[in-house]
Amino acid sequence: MLDKIGIAKRIAQEVQDGYYVNLGIGIPTLVANYVRDGIEVEFQSENGILGMGPFPFEGEEDADLINAGKQTITALPGASFFDSAMSFSMIRGQHVHLTILGAMEVSENGDIANWKIPGKMVKGMGGAMDLVSSAENIIVAMMHTNKEGESKLLKKCSLPLTGVGCVKKIVTNLAVLEVTKKGFKLLERAPGISVEDIQKATEGTLIIEGDIPEMSL
Repeated sequence: MLDKIGIAKRIAQEVQDGYYVNLGIGIPTLVANYVRDGIEVEFQSENGILGMGPFPFEGEEDADLINAGKQTITALPGASFFDSAMSFSMIRGQHVHLTILGAMEVSENGDIANWKIPGKMVKGMGGAMDLVSSAENIIVAMMHTNKEGESKLLKKCSLPLTGVGCVKKIVTNLAVLEVTKKGFKLLERAPGISVEDIQKATEGTLIIEGDIPEMSL
């Protein structure tokens, strides 16, 4: 089973040379720490930075340099800063190759719910709505089940939707899955996790074809 760092490491393998990548709040912010050497990637944050680097070491934080989740970050040489209007022009104009988001629920047809739990106060929907409506390649980083052990990969989302039919791939603490027209296609399983474990933890339709390899991190 993977922890949050393991999920981030696996998603980092999906990042290709020359990509512009938006990192959502939570697990996705860790991805910048694990991109493989030898490729050039530009990480974008919707609060107005292009060229984010890894998290700073303790004692080297700059309180004025933060991401959309208000975490302190570093800026790589050549990074640029701009206002929200410019940032969302990049997002809505489809200039971002890959968007990595967290989620509370994902349905088998690729719907995502990640911004509101009814009855709980939220500051607002943020930029998630823009990201999921504009990005062509969306990977979700999430836990496979909630604290009660109930599946978060569902036939149909129960929470208010952020986007419809937009998720392409999901990396959880148990598996890597591709969203297809027929449901969640199981691509890889986490170390020590069996296909049966993943079946039990998945409410939505799970497609299993041949031997499912274990993830390589």
